[in-house]
Amino acid sequence: MAITPLMPVYPRSPVRPVRGEGVWLYGEKGEKYLDFASGIAVNLLGHGHPHLTKAIQEQAATLIHVSNLYGSPQGEAFARRLTENSFADTIFFTNSGAEAVECAIKTARRYHHHHGRPEKHTLITFSSAFHGRTMATISATDQPKLRDGFAPLLEGFRVVAFDDLEAAEAAVDEKTAGFLVEPVQGEGGIRPASREFMQGLRRICDEQDLMLVLDEVQCGVGRTGRLYAHEHYDIEPDILASAKGIGGGFPMGACLATEKAAAGMVIGTHGSTFGGNPLAMAAGQAVFDVVLEPGFLEHVRSMGERLRGALEQMIPNHDHLFESVRGIGLMLGVKMKTDSRAFVNHLREHGLLTVAAGDNVMRVLPPLIVGEAEIATFVERLSEAARHYEAPQA
Repeated sequence: MAITPLMPVYPRSPVRPVRGEGVWLYGEKGEKYLDFASGIAVNLLGHGHPHLTKAIQEQAATLIHVSNLYGSPQGEAFARRLTENSFADTIFFTNSGAEAVECAIKTARRYHHHHGRPEKHTLITFSSAFHGRTMATISATDQPKLRDGFAPLLEGFRVVAFDDLEAAEAAVDEKTAGFLVEPVQGEGGIRPASREFMQGLRRICDEQDLMLVLDEVQCGVGRTGRLYAHEHYDIEPDILASAKGIGGGFPMGACLATEKAAAGMVIGTHGSTFGGNPLAMAAGQAVFDVVLEPGFLEHVRSMGERLRGALEQMIPNHDHLFESVRGIGLMLGVKMKTDSRAFVNHLREHGLLTVAAGDNVMRVLPPLIVGEAEIATFVERLSEAARHYEAPQA
């Protein structure tokens, strides 16, 4: 049999972690890696965080799963906490970011259906976006690498240029339900939207009764130094998809919505077997215990400035490789002059874990608990690895 037991859809690297502690990962042969990838912005509290670990252990010994046919004191408590600390009035819990975006798409469409406008089903989305790998979420993108071979794709999406308010407004027509946008594109290359763009989308939605749907799967839950990235723009969405860091490594997500936006989401319109199970809720509560502690988000902003400053100071020493730093908080990207994926692979040989992204960018996504010492170690090793790097020949 030629095929591997794990379906071969990932180009897996030689890094094979078996244990983690704080910002460090350890391979099966004892290799040690400084983890500035965080499971692609998932491990907000690093590895083996005692509060998160204890919460999961205690809940696993108490109750892991029951059907959503029953009342959920655990889900109600975490939903209440999320609504008290966000724009939202109501929450649907999912198992992943893609599921959270799916729920957000359905909520936006259902809003117009509820008000007798079923023709308003198209969401305007943006170039280089990544919303997941379900049929709906790949249909919402313009990236061939996600879409090829999966036709026919779903209708109801129209892609325009990211951060181009004029193009977004011009695309609105009688079928438009709203906008679906990442405030900071992750997979697309750590590209923060401009303030004018985000506020402009909010204005258009207010004027035309459309839904502003934000995908904060990667940039949410403290990653940018605010609980959710839209806070940097002084706007509030109607619907928001959250995941990745929300469970600190436990697989979960959430679709947050205002009471107005969720008007059509009534009994029977959506569901999930595992979404919102007691174990996931315990993990989410533990993450928020830490993220909402006084000073935690200030720490993220401070370490983000420290990391950005150190990277910008290093770049002139290797200006044949690096061009610039971009991003917000601890969601940073280094724009490269060479293939970012090859360089990320090279860094693994030097005990550093980062993530490649679009637009030839290396994502730098450390756990939010990172300290100055780890940042100094990362930049020192990065500079050393750059000195020994020979770019592959085209």
